[in-house]
Amino acid sequence: MSLVQVEDLSLRYGARTVLSHVSLNVQRGEIVTIVGPNGSGKTSLLRAIIGAVKPFQGRVTRGAGVTIGYVPQKLHIDETLPITVSRFLKLSGDATAVSIDHALAQAGVPDLPKAQLSQLSGGQFQRVLLARALIGKPDLLLLDEATQGLDQRGSASFYQQIEQVRQDTGCAVLMISHELHVVMSTSDRVICLNGHVCCEGTPAVVASAPEYRALFGTGTGGALALYRHEHDHDHTHGHCDHDHDHDHDHDDTKAS
Repeated sequence: MSLVQVEDLSLRYGARTVLSHVSLNVQRGEIVTIVGPNGSGKTSLLRAIIGAVKPFQGRVTRGAGVTIGYVPQKLHIDETLPITVSRFLKLSGDATAVSIDHALAQAGVPDLPKAQLSQLSGGQFQRVLLARALIGKPDLLLLDEATQGLDQRGSASFYQQIEQVRQDTGCAVLMISHELHVVMSTSDRVICLNGHVCCEGTPAVVASAPEYRALFGTGTGGALALYRHEHDHDHTHGHCDHDHDHDHDHDDTKAS
């Protein structure tokens, strides 16, 4: 059985529909990456999976006993707050000194328990957030653009750590990313989301689709602007077919 299964999910905020008839599943041990333009509902989908928002239609089902760890896009901490990494991680519940040390080691920052949170670099802070998600030994790790704000080198290092975590623990990973190297080198499957699932499949299959090339044809390096997404498609899993033209423009000030 899937760790989590999303069936015919639709979400609304007031009168605005942000997701329409989305279905997907995540199997144990696989890495699935979601790509799409700003405003396409990526973060809303993760929020629905963790139960932070209720579906307007459809449902999200977790396998029996499945635990989820969540690494947010951002977490704002008062820079004047005198709190160590260890103390911060203890705020998450039943964490012990042993579990904190183990999680920090898994996240690649074993030497940080006594460091002040306010003095961490951006990359170190994201590793601490990863450790926070790993303390509960999750079956499924959710990452919402966890490398936003990091340079390409720091981002690549972070995702290499995610791959190591997957290998060491066997957990599945569902992540949102704008970074081409992550999609192509790390993921088992890629899902293109634009209010609905418009394309899905292995990286090789999705990379051959004109929709994918349109998404990743701009920008430099691994970080790409996904504000405009042109796609023609049917909704058959694993490929994208061109039948007719749809052009979707999105205000890049909208949150996902």
